[in-house]
Amino acid sequence: MTIKTTFLVQTFTVQRKRLVPGDREVSPTESGALKKAEAMAGRVPGTAALRVMADDETGELEGVIILGQFGEVPEDFAESLQGS
Repeated sequence: MTIKTTFLVQTFTVQRKRLVPGDREVSPTESGALKKAEAMAGRVPGTAALRVMADDETGELEGVIILGQFGEVPEDFAESLQGS
């Protein structure tokens, strides 16, 4: 079992007066994900930089950590990741 770490930037958009997940972008590094999320927050309502750890063979999720949040992010975003 090999754990692979991926860094993502999750955007949030407003649809029907609610914040919903938008596009996701992969970043090669943790600092890159944070910088990209912060920069993108100026163009969308909100962003979050994430560290995702998953089994490289099975794809089974081992854990998700929010590295940073910028702008508007749904209040239940952290809880929704725990259910992933």
